[in-house]
Formats: sequence, structure tokens, C-alpha cells
Amino acid sequence: MTTTRNTEPTARHDHGPGPADARTRRALLVAQFGNSVGDGAFYVTSALYFSRIVGLSAPQIGAGLAVAWGVGSLAGTPLGHLADRRGARGSAVLLALATAAAVASFLLIRSFLPFLLAAILYATAQSGLAAARQALLAGVVAPAARVGMLARLQATLNAGLAVGAALGGLAVAAGTRTAYLAVLGLDALGFLFCALVLHRLPAVAAAPAAAADGPGPTVLRDRPYALLTLLNAVLLLRMPLLSLALPLWIVERTTAPGWTVSALFVLNTGAVMLFQVRVARPVTGLPEAVRAVGRSGAVLLASCVVFATTAAGLGTGPTVAVLVLGAVLQVLAEMAHSAGSWQIGLALAPAGRIGQYQGFYGTGVPLARTFGPLVVSTLLIGGGAAGWLVLGAVFLVAGLVTGPAVRWAERSRPGAH
Repeated sequence: MTTTRNTEPTARHDHGPGPADARTRRALLVAQFGNSVGDGAFYVTSALYFSRIVGLSAPQIGAGLAVAWGVGSLAGTPLGHLADRRGARGSAVLLALATAAAVASFLLIRSFLPFLLAAILYATAQSGLAAARQALLAGVVAPAARVGMLARLQATLNAGLAVGAALGGLAVAAGTRTAYLAVLGLDALGFLFCALVLHRLPAVAAAPAAAADGPGPTVLRDRPYALLTLLNAVLLLRMPLLSLALPLWIVERTTAPGWTVSALFVLNTGAVMLFQVRVARPVTGLPEAVRAVGRSGAVLLASCVVFATTAAGLGTGPTVAVLVLGAVLQVLAEMAHSAGSWQIGLALAPAGRIGQYQGFYGTGVPLARTFGPLVVSTLLIGGGAAGWLVLGAVFLVAGLVTGPAVRWAERSRPGAH
């Protein structure tokens, strides 16, 4: 991959794209939907495939995925840097193909070591692909339209995940090796389709290397951006909150029926599909982004307070109602945080270095996946209602500190007064 030079002579440069035409916007959405359907099916079935079909133990699966996403979090920045230097479109296509190969390799594994290697390739390619796609989007979509486009992509992602999850549910119901292998094949084909669609997008020129950059990606020396990346990672602890900690809390600490877990997941997915674009529309600059992220921290605190009250033994009906209220607050915070975070991450990335900056900023996702389940589950399941309040306070502080961190980053940019 590193030896493939993509000069793309007819490309638009990252610092001056014109408005994306309807075909380009549609292609971005189609690529997103194509691979998210496969991912949705994969997320539902992967743990069962690795345990029931491959024969791995739960500790092996957990440890392997933790190591894989840890490596992936480190790979995002250099792969994003590569996308800047070699061309975002070509890099995104190659990383989509690498992801497809990683998923396909899961079809062949029979023991822990091949699983670990395949998982590392998968997490690394996914992290790099996310950075390269952000750089590609920045090259074909005008700055003022990027957050709106990302909101539409997020809604499309959730729609694809919902469709894929339904297909994965059919495979789980069948329970056969063939059904599980079909899901993996679908996911691999989804990334092949994504690569094909991305290849047809307008080219984005490789950014020239700047002599003043010094060795390695410059983002590693940008302290205010590093702080913003850390704050974003803290706010992304909402991911394991919804996918792991809340289901465990509902089952172990409340009187709510088990189906409440699925209902809250559907509520979250549906809300993002329907309202993410609307929530993101007012976020057109850094001041609006700062307010959105600050508001998300406060609303996450409110949701944690609401969830904490369900430990009081309210009865089944009232408990379900309170859980729904908490989930509504949580998804409102999620959408506000997403919109503000997208604007901050892109607006503060220098032209020509969007890939490496987005690769670094995006490490919050694998970090949340790696450490979040342990942190959140220990805090909530071990600490009970008090743990919810502590977590809510952490969210609030992260949201409030984002504003000063953004102003620090703005002052540190060349030409700032």
C-alpha cells in the first residue's frame, strides 16, 4: 500500500473544493449504506460465530478484540497521513479492499492466533479507512456543507446497520455454520462495493509535503488538538454506555423486562436516522459546535441522573418509562455531540493534513471500544446509582472544557492574532 503513488493530476485540492454535486453526494451515501449493511449483520453475529463456530472462548474473543482495536487506534494517524500524501481517494479504496480482505479472512480462521491477526488487520484497516474517507469528503464537499453531509452519512449508517442487524438476526435464528459464513461474505462484499463506489468519486490531489512539518505527522505535536481528541474520546464513552453497560444495568439492577434493551436500541437507531440531519443543520461553525458539545455534556449528565433513579425499585411500568426518558436524553446528547465533534475535528485540521488529523481525532472511537466497556461497566455495575452520577459529571466536565480547548486551538493556528 505504501508503495502505491497516487498523484491524481486532475484532482481538486483539499483546501478549495467546490460544492459537491448530487452525484458525488449520492455516491458517498451509497458507499456508506453498502458497507454498513454488512457491518450491521457482522456486529450481531460475530461474537457467536467466533465462539460457536470457531470455538474461541469469551476471554479469547475479548482480549483479541481489545488488542486489535488498540493497534487500530495507533494506526489511524499514520494511515491518515498516508492518505494526505498519496491521495485520499486511492487510499480510501485500498483501505476498503484491505477491510474486505480482513473480513474474508475470518472465514478461514480455526484458532486464536489467526483470529488475532485477522482482527488486527480488520481494526487497522477500519481506522485508516475512516480517516481516508474524511479526507476524501473534505476534498469533494465544500467546508460549509461538510457537517450536513456527515449528518446524512450518519443517518445512512444507522439505516444500513438496522437492515444488517435484521439479516444478522436471521442468521442467528438459523444457527448454522452456513448462515454465519454468509454474513461474513455479505460484509466482505459490502466493503468491495464501497471500494468500487469510492473509486468513481472525483479525485482529490495528494498534498505536497511541507519542509517545515518535520519528521512524522504534525498532529502529534499539536497539543490543543490532542486535548480535543482526548475530550472527544471521553464523550464517546456514551458508546459502551448504550451497547454494554445499560443492558447489563437493566438486567441486573432494575425490574424492567429484558426486551427493554432491544427497545432502547431501536429508539436510539431510529432517532438518529430521523433527526441527526436536523440536529446538525445549525452547526455551521466553531461557535455553534462548541455550544453543541457543551450542551451534549449537560444532557448526558441529565440522562445519567435519570438512569440512576431506576435503581430505586420503581416497579416495572415506571422503570420502563424512566429508562425511555433516559434513552431519549442520551440520543439527543449523542446527536448534538456528533454534530459539534465533526465540525471541530474538521475545522481545526489544516488544509492538506486532514487525513492525519482525522486519523488522530478518530482514535476516540477505538479507545472507547477498547477501554470503555471496562471503565463504564465497573463504574456503573460496581458503583450503582453513585457511579451514574460520577459518569454524568465526567461527561459534563468534558463538554464544558471543550470550549476553552477550541479557543486554545484557534489561537495556535498560523495567522491567529
